[in-house]
Amino acid sequence: MSDDIYPSYLNRDRLVHIVDADIHICETLSVLFRIEGYQTAFSVEAGNFLAALERRRPDVVIANANVGGESGLLLLRKVRAMRGGTPVFILLDAPDVATAVAAMKEGASDVVIKPVDGERLIESVRAALRQPVHLAPPQGGRRQVEVRGFSHLTPREREVLELITNGQSNKEAGRELGISPRTIEVHRARVMEKLGARNTADLMRIVLTG
Repeated sequence: MSDDIYPSYLNRDRLVHIVDADIHICETLSVLFRIEGYQTAFSVEAGNFLAALERRRPDVVIANANVGGESGLLLLRKVRAMRGGTPVFILLDAPDVATAVAAMKEGASDVVIKPVDGERLIESVRAALRQPVHLAPPQGGRRQVEVRGFSHLTPREREVLELITNGQSNKEAGRELGISPRTIEVHRARVMEKLGARNTADLMRIVLTG
């Protein structure tokens, strides 16, 4: 679906949470995304955001790199640690190469410098939401997978997806998880259905290009 005919009703269940000590920025971005059909929430303090995160996980987070003396990168790490595939955009009050590089290394979807180009930010958010799967940096030789809508996968399905992504066969995955290859196949079929993959090759394409 092209962006010029992107229907706003697709956003109505998606929550964008804005975190910035500047209340004006919070309100402005909130209005901007509400016009596009998104639900919005905002916090002017890191603590308020973290409390809200416990109540409902947002679909997108837009956080200032410096939230009232608190590090926005810390918030980025906390969201990423939840492994829900939630895109996080970092706001900079002024150009700061070191912070921008650090944010991208931590897994930020993008870094946005004020004044914010609203149209460009919306397009970036749309692009991030179209990616069903995100790959985290390899840890211990294994690539971790972050799936959009991660909550829809069972814990076992998440494990199976990670093993498949790391190139293990049904037999190898079954041996590691202590279940039969046939059971692995059943879990893989369910994962493919939930991610919209037609076959294993399509599943790998989605993961590797996410």
